[in-house]
Amino acid sequence: MSGFPYEEQFGVNRTLPENGMEQDAVLSMLSAMSSAENPVWEGGQCSGTMYCGDHDHYDFLNLAFSQFSYVNSLQRDMCPSATKCEAEIIAMTLDLLGASNVKDTTPVGLVTSGGSGSIAHAVLAYREHHPTSGRPNIIKPETAHPAFSKAGHLFGVEMKIAPVDPTTTQVELEWVKANIDENTIALIGSACNYGYGTVDPIGELGALALEHHVGLHVDGCLGGFILPFGRELGYDIEPFDFSVPGVTSISADTHKYGYALKGTSVLCFADQALRNDQYFYLTDWSGGKYCSPGMDGSRSGGLLAATWAAMVHLGHEGYLRYAKEIFATSATMQAAVREHPSLRLMGKPTFLFSFTSDEFDIYLVNDFLRTRGWRLNGQQYPNALHMAVTRPQTQPGVVERWKTDLADAVAYATKHKDELPKSGAIYGGVEGGPSEAVRRHHQILHGRHDGQAVLHPLVMRRRDRALSQHRLRHRWTEGWSRHARRARSSLYEVHHVATHYSEDGGATQDADRVVDAHHRCDEATSRDVEYSR
Repeated sequence: MSGFPYEEQFGVNRTLPENGMEQDAVLSMLSAMSSAENPVWEGGQCSGTMYCGDHDHYDFLNLAFSQFSYVNSLQRDMCPSATKCEAEIIAMTLDLLGASNVKDTTPVGLVTSGGSGSIAHAVLAYREHHPTSGRPNIIKPETAHPAFSKAGHLFGVEMKIAPVDPTTTQVELEWVKANIDENTIALIGSACNYGYGTVDPIGELGALALEHHVGLHVDGCLGGFILPFGRELGYDIEPFDFSVPGVTSISADTHKYGYALKGTSVLCFADQALRNDQYFYLTDWSGGKYCSPGMDGSRSGGLLAATWAAMVHLGHEGYLRYAKEIFATSATMQAAVREHPSLRLMGKPTFLFSFTSDEFDIYLVNDFLRTRGWRLNGQQYPNALHMAVTRPQTQPGVVERWKTDLADAVAYATKHKDELPKSGAIYGGVEGGPSEAVRRHHQILHGRHDGQAVLHPLVMRRRDRALSQHRLRHRWTEGWSRHARRARSSLYEVHHVATHYSEDGGATQDADRVVDAHHRCDEATSRDVEYSR
């Protein structure tokens, strides 16, 4: 059996078809693939990923998208509708996140391509807004999203990793305070974090930010469009938005609990000056004066239209109704976990909860739940499982299946507690530690991208023959040969962010280079990313 998806059913296109396919045939293939994959999440047993799960809603958004799918929102003179949609998306998000509490500055925002995009733009904005004498650094909780470390790698910003309390899973404030220095440009807090669904002490972080004159970014990519409604419903969620003094920016994903199509997020700023500092200008280019509000250039107007449509269609009442169902479902599922003395919830969860066990490896529970069709997210240090409750879990019968299947899974784990589980944490947890995890993840990435995207053998032969003829014609010099060898080896060069732990429980993260010429990783060598303004 081939490892390439749908190869046996539809074959593989390694080159452009000689004759194009009929539209009906193309749509039939796509429909077959979609119909085969949708049942994975439609039953409500998949954590996160599908936040709305309503095909009628998706059909509505697809219609909205189709009105502007072919429009480039870069050309606002041709499509003023993009300005209307984007401006109103930002305004509605700012209002939801308490921007009315900002008094001395002008709150603004930016629509990005997703949570990682919003985080990257935030890191860039703080770097540009706060010049430092040395290399700038940002302090983030260990539980904050890896996108911060990715952005730090890309923009030359050091990430100081603050430890979290093992009981509350919240960031340790004393460590944060002790590690702020003259090159610190911002602090990070999550509302809520991906792993545990817990909210960092944003009020205390805000006080530290004000005391030391640094920014505070609240990562609300996951919770930004549901936690405000949870607070309105009376759930015990501490303030995390612009009502908290010291909060200078918040990211919130419209394509999660904003129920928009994938590919949009909103980055909100308390001060227009902070946003403007990450703008890009090139005024002396021969192609004309160029400026960009973000890293993206061309964007489909369809995504702006569909996101706007989702927000104005649901309105406050719709979001509140969905949040009520999700919080209630999560509470019932958490209660089912508490019924088992061998299981332990991590911290004080919200709509997302995580649990572990002190009696057996929790991945034994995961092994069994997978046989019943559940797809939970794996964690490590300690091993744990989490469920991000979304609308599909609010369907009738899902909670009842959860109670039954969880009880059976605990019984299985207890019986097999001396055995090794088959599953593990998706972000690591590979036997052999972090170095082995890098090697294994590189293999996975190679298999998914390089291994399934290589050229067809016939094309490879044509390419090799052409290269041979080219080399004979040009008689490579030894110097060019050395350059070519370096270029070939760089084809298998991957980068990862290495964590260097300190004695006080914290850490720093920096980019490492791993050269892997034959699908094997040598020992990672430290690689500093130079920063210059």
